[in-house]
Amino acid sequence: MVNERIFHTVQLPSQYIEVYGSRMHYVEAGEGSPILFLHGIPTSSYLWRNVIPHLTQLGRCIAPDLIGFGHSDKPDIDYTVFDHIRYIEKFIETLGLKNITIVMHGWGSLIGLDYAMRHERNCRGLVFYEAFLRSLNENDISLPFQEQLIALQGMENVSDFVMNGSAFVDKIIPQNVMRQLTEEEMQNYRQPFLQEGAGKPILQYLRELPNGQGKTRIDKLIADYSEKLKHSRLPKLMLYSVPGFITSIATVIWAKDNLPNLEVVDIGEELHLAQESNPRLIGGTISAWLQGIEQAKST
Repeated sequence: MVNERIFHTVQLPSQYIEVYGSRMHYVEAGEGSPILFLHGIPTSSYLWRNVIPHLTQLGRCIAPDLIGFGHSDKPDIDYTVFDHIRYIEKFIETLGLKNITIVMHGWGSLIGLDYAMRHERNCRGLVFYEAFLRSLNENDISLPFQEQLIALQGMENVSDFVMNGSAFVDKIIPQNVMRQLTEEEMQNYRQPFLQEGAGKPILQYLRELPNGQGKTRIDKLIADYSEKLKHSRLPKLMLYSVPGFITSIATVIWAKDNLPNLEVVDIGEELHLAQESNPRLIGGTISAWLQGIEQAKST
């Protein structure tokens, strides 16, 4: 049944731009106000390939690969979330993007929400799925998220395993999709990590991943933009699924109670990567929401 919802993979031409001396890869389609897609980890712009076609009539769709991911370069940096924030901010500046709708997933939500709350006047709207909206405590972490954290923490050779990024991809991605990906699709996700040591950006992500204790630099980053989100009038679209991975029902309720100008849409039974199992629903939902924003402005 799920496979009936999948359509042929869309191939978008690769483009590159220099950011801080390194090439960042991105794909682009459509014209108009920019719609910026930020992926999580360990994925890439490839994640959005079947969502973007639903939105090309509504804006200039741009999906970059975070530095160190996809086809972007792998410079000798630490790959902290603050590095990603710095590179994406410069990417936006270099392309001259104005009046942006930011579509965020997973770790990409830290980057996008931080940017939006520091550059609110440059944003048209925010779309988030499986996002880090607020500082997590132990009771807010979903069961699938808890199980994955425990499994990784219990591995004796976790650093060696993660540094072999393709092995990490083979383990993690199939656990987060409600269908079996083809070998071609899996190879697209493995490819950036085939070289020895290419998993460094993934290892740094795991070191920074919030564990529910609320005491890290990442927790402070989330708390800072979360507080600003409570007062932001930017139009917001929250997609959520059950059982999900990052987003618990408690977080959905919190968002409804605390975030102004928010529309919440349940996209059904999904895990972490609904872009792979139901891109048509995600793309169509975002499209309808964007059209609603434009209609509201014109009335």
